[in-house]
Amino acid sequence: MRRIALVALLALAACGADGPPVAPAAGVTVGGEARAGVVIGG
Repeated sequence: MRRIALVALLALAACGADGPPVAPAAGVTVGGEARAGVVIGG
């Protein structure tokens, strides 16, 4: 269970969830949608 928690923490830190959002530089736009989930017993 500790291993799962560590992986989740590292994943969140890697995607920038460890701080407030930062506005992009002028003239740059980013759009899209992201989803993540876990399926157990599929």
